[in-house]
Amino acid sequence: MRKADRLFQLTNIIRARQPITAKELAQELELSVRTIYRYIDDLSATGIPIYGVAGVGYKLHDKFELPPLNLTDKEVDALLLGVRMVCSWTSDKLSESAQTLENKIEAALPNRLVNEHERVAYAPDLLGRTRDRENWEVIHGAVKHSNTVLIEYDSLSGNLTTRVIYPLGLFYWGGKWTVGSWCTLRESYRDFRLDRIVNIRVNHEKYQKGEVISLGSYFESVKKSETN
Repeated sequence: MRKADRLFQLTNIIRARQPITAKELAQELELSVRTIYRYIDDLSATGIPIYGVAGVGYKLHDKFELPPLNLTDKEVDALLLGVRMVCSWTSDKLSESAQTLENKIEAALPNRLVNEHERVAYAPDLLGRTRDRENWEVIHGAVKHSNTVLIEYDSLSGNLTTRVIYPLGLFYWGGKWTVGSWCTLRESYRDFRLDRIVNIRVNHEKYQKGEVISLGSYFESVKKSETN
């Protein structure tokens, strides 16, 4: 990584986590404490208002703002492709937000980059997933607010069941979205495909995350099932 990029990264970390010690910065950036001291001196020499508080750490002046990001060509490619994938593969509301974000990104780019970054990679929504999009929006909100959800689910075997689930996260598998959940019917973790949820209703009741029911515990359950 170039020194200029290191200095920018260092400034951003201080702004986000201030106050922060030289030792913590060194661990974060995998550098020596001596190098951090040298970089702090370099930033101060360029006019960045960094000051140290003995026994506490480094801070930035409250009114300091970083200049606009200078993205590399590859970073622009990654950012725009990610935005387009969100447009195609999530909900209508999030797609609208992603589209306005793409417009803002392109408006902020120099004309040279706009011309160079014409679309070469696409993320088409080939299936016209109306139900998926609606279910995605509902589940996304329930995950964020820890709401329980009542679903009617059509399994691959053709059985229609009604379940109350605690949705923990949305997962994309290259064509299908699933929601990782705690299923109260089975009293265990289950994955449900969004395109097979026939009806869905968010309850006002919230579930409590803890050691038994949590995203971390869900991941552990997935690992165990893969090894068995």
